[in-house]
Amino acid sequence: MLYSSAQDWRAAPRRKVLVFGMSGLGKTHLSGILRNSGAWFHYSIDYRIGTRYVGETIADNAKAEAMKVPFLRDLLLSDSIYIGSNITFENLSPVATWLGKPGDPSKGGLPMEEYVRRQEAFRQGEIAALMDTAHFANRAKELYGYDHFICDTGGSICEWVDADDPNDPLLTALSEECLLVWIKGDEAHTQELIRRFDRAPKPMAYQPEFLARVWAQYLEENNCSEEDVDPDAFVRWTYAQALSHRQPRYEAMSKWGITITPDQIGALKSEGDFVDLIADRMPG
Repeated sequence: MLYSSAQDWRAAPRRKVLVFGMSGLGKTHLSGILRNSGAWFHYSIDYRIGTRYVGETIADNAKAEAMKVPFLRDLLLSDSIYIGSNITFENLSPVATWLGKPGDPSKGGLPMEEYVRRQEAFRQGEIAALMDTAHFANRAKELYGYDHFICDTGGSICEWVDADDPNDPLLTALSEECLLVWIKGDEAHTQELIRRFDRAPKPMAYQPEFLARVWAQYLEENNCSEEDVDPDAFVRWTYAQALSHRQPRYEAMSKWGITITPDQIGALKSEGDFVDLIADRMPG
């Protein structure tokens, strides 16, 4: 690990951490606490994906929808209006809306071929954004003068790594730059995430093999064609399976760093509390 002991962590002139885990367990909340302290640079992977790697595609998708409306089409063609996404750390909806859900187009669904294409674009964007971590950590210090750095990852990071491979290129690069911190939820947290998702199903990024398997299974169990799939019904049906699929992958990643819990994050009041929490979880 980047810091070998609690003493090493506390004495470090620069503290750099990367948090990972299921979406909704407190990664961005924790990042906000540290950012608001004024001493930490917050690097959001999803924000980087949306602004750098698929930003133009997101805007083009919005323009394509606007071109279907004659009034907006005329304004766009005459350069009278501008369409762009307003992505922030707290509002990443443009990325999710572009990623979409597969199924019946009359219910907002995408053809599976297009859905898979967007999934692949997101996968490549997320890997690239993660590999940008060292660049942004250096940029935070050299350009803005931040001593400390937190990388706020998306829930799908575990899909693109092989944590059992000691030479995994992505995990090797990230662990050399940051202390990897898993936010581990328990069964109660998982059930709450499922209930929350059921109320407001959102697009997700899936490992290609997992997506192909659950899509085929859903079509078979429901005896339906691609065009008949209710997009929200499919992602609701898939969500609990996706969490179950990801849990052992997060568990394997945890060997590359340390583990904390959402409840411990919820108890944090300051940057100092976070420094103490990490020190308590460090060996030695």
